Amino acid sequence: MSTQGHKRGFAKRPSNPDDWVRTPSADRGASQTQNEFTARLTVDVTPELRGRIKIAAFRRGLTAADMLRTLLEREFPPGVDDAGSAP
Repeated sequence: MSTQGHKRGFAKRPSNPDDWVRTPSADRGASQTQNEFTARLTVDVTPELRGRIKIAAFRRGLTAADMLRTLLEREFPPGVDDAGSAP
């Protein structure tokens, strides 16, 4: 006979979602420092564009996420408004 122990759920909901989102995770990528926080961004693209992105990232020796983060940082640098000028 087997005794059933305490069952853990797939994921425990945080008591305060803001604290959970802003808590650094130990399993984040090597390119991030302990003080950096990330937010997930979902963009719908065609399967063909997704494939081109993944191939380009592979050829550059990067992950698609790292390559796109660099592209977005270059396109939207800190301290520049949406008109392209500094405040």
